[in-house]
Amino acid sequence: MTAGVLFSSLVVFLILNVPVGIAIGLACVVTILSFGMLSDLYVAQTLVTATDSFPIMAIPLFILAGDLMGAGGVSRRILAVANAFFGRVTGGLAIVTVVVCMFFAAVSGSGPATVAAVGSMVIPTMLQAGYSKSFILGLVAAAGSIGVIIPPSIPMVLYGVTTGTSITNMFLGGILPGLLIGFLLIIYAYFYSRKMGWKGSDGRFNGPHTLALIWEAKWALLNPVIILGGIYAGVFTPTEAAAVAAVYAFICGVVIHRELKPRDIFKTIARSCATTGTVMVILGCASTFARILTIERIPSTIADLMLQLSLEPFALLLLILVLLLLIGCVMDTTPAILVLAPILYPVVTAVGIDPVHFGVIMVVSLAIGFITPPLGINLFVAARIGNTSLGTVIHGVVPFVIVMILALLIITFVPSLSLLPISFFN
Repeated sequence: MTAGVLFSSLVVFLILNVPVGIAIGLACVVTILSFGMLSDLYVAQTLVTATDSFPIMAIPLFILAGDLMGAGGVSRRILAVANAFFGRVTGGLAIVTVVVCMFFAAVSGSGPATVAAVGSMVIPTMLQAGYSKSFILGLVAAAGSIGVIIPPSIPMVLYGVTTGTSITNMFLGGILPGLLIGFLLIIYAYFYSRKMGWKGSDGRFNGPHTLALIWEAKWALLNPVIILGGIYAGVFTPTEAAAVAAVYAFICGVVIHRELKPRDIFKTIARSCATTGTVMVILGCASTFARILTIERIPSTIADLMLQLSLEPFALLLLILVLLLLIGCVMDTTPAILVLAPILYPVVTAVGIDPVHFGVIMVVSLAIGFITPPLGINLFVAARIGNTSLGTVIHGVVPFVIVMILALLIITFVPSLSLLPISFFN
């Protein structure tokens, strides 16, 4: 009965177009008032206690680091280097777009931030080169979703905090899956560009010019090396790495590149604060939601029911994939992880699936939700920066959704992709 009121009220609020975080909080309030199981102040208390966590501090810091990177000229320099290497290949600009999104993912941890930062630079250039708008926007939206898979990743931090899984191991587990997705997107972009006759830029490879671009972008290229290298070498924790990333991005933008002016600093911080505020409200309300589920033993009941089906791990994973893909269409990654991870975690661990492997599966599945309607936040960001309709973006993104689902299946049923880097570093 409690679960019915909790989930039905959440659905009602979402249908009424209430923001996701507020909808989750109101559903919790309705349930608490209906059954009197907890204090009326419980939601307010959890908003504070759920965010009062050292690992959670990584989220606002990575958000700030990503915004500072975009405003400080880091993205533009990375784009120039990638273009020097791949620009002459058939579909060169499309390949460059994916490569830059992968690189930016290694410093931002956010899908929409990656779409906004990279898309604003490559879309005008690709349009001038004759690429179709729907293809460009679909590519940018899909490649931007890699931002939550290649470490550092905000959803992976949330999964680690929610389930007690090592965040460092989650970051390690996301490296090869993120590279695989990027590689498959590049393969499709190459053959589709070849079919459409979209050639690369003219001219031969210019070694001295390329070396000059690399030298100019050296501080930008060092960023992921410092952040990820420091984490994996044990120099600092993922949370401390987020602080290092923010400080490093600030120094690059203000002192080294000198493109981050005082007025830009305040605008960037304000934008980061707005994003962080939204995420923290969702986090606090979703934590209340999860605690109510736990009090009512709903996760353990669902786990028992799924285990009673006596499904093989292969079939169980397929069932969970379908569930996650459907949830990703209607719910943002953050609340989806906070609500579903406590429910699904005991199910998969009971049948011997590695927690890190499942965490990567969960993040990749929900990342596909960035490019599937009706929620599909990357679709809205791409439509806005491309100054076009949502339908145009959806038309262009369909093939990339298929490519990413193929990648998801490979990641799911080849566990070594997620677990090999962990065994190497440990």
